[in-house]
Amino acid sequence: MDAHLEKLWNTLEKVDDHAVAVRAWGGKLAGVLSAGGRLLACGNGGSAAEAQHLTAELVGRFRHDRRPYAAIPLHADGSALTAIANDFGHEEVYARQVLAHGRAGDVLICLSTSGRSPNVLAAAAAAQECGIVAWAMTGPAPNPLAGLCDEAVAVPAEETATVQEVHLALIHLLCDAVEEAL
Repeated sequence: MDAHLEKLWNTLEKVDDHAVAVRAWGGKLAGVLSAGGRLLACGNGGSAAEAQHLTAELVGRFRHDRRPYAAIPLHADGSALTAIANDFGHEEVYARQVLAHGRAGDVLICLSTSGRSPNVLAAAAAAQECGIVAWAMTGPAPNPLAGLCDEAVAVPAEETATVQEVHLALIHLLCDAVEEAL
C-alpha cells in the first residue's frame, strides 16, 4: 500500500470509535435544522473548504433530494470577512459573524487541524456566549479548541493532509446521519 494511503488507513481505524459521536451529532443537527435552526461552520485554509463542503451538502443535498437547510460557511462572505478583519482584526472574523447570524440552539462546527487557530477559538467562545452548541473537528488532542467546544472529535494524525482527509470522511458521515434522521 502507498505510504500516504497507509497513514490514512491507520488513522481511519483510530477514529472509528468516533463514528458513534458523529452520528449522534447528525441526529441532533437534524432536529435543529428541521426546527428552523442553522448550522454555522468555520475553519481556515483546507478546513474552510471543508466547512463550505459541509454547508453545501446541507443546502443542496448529500444522497437524497429533500428540502434545503440553513447552513452558512462563515468564510464565504468576502466583504464581511475583509471588513471585519480590517476593522476588528483577523481574530474576530468568525466571532462577529457567529454573534450576528447565530441564535440560541443553533450549531457551530469548528474545523481546525491544529485546534489552535485564534479566529476559530474566538468563534467557539462567541457560540458559548450566545447559547449556540459548538462542536469541533480537530487534529491531535489535547488542544484548546477541543477543550472550548461542547464536544470534539480529535483526529490523532501528525500530518495536516491526513487530518483533513479524515475530517472530510467524518463530514460525509455527519451528512449521512442528518439525512437518515430527517
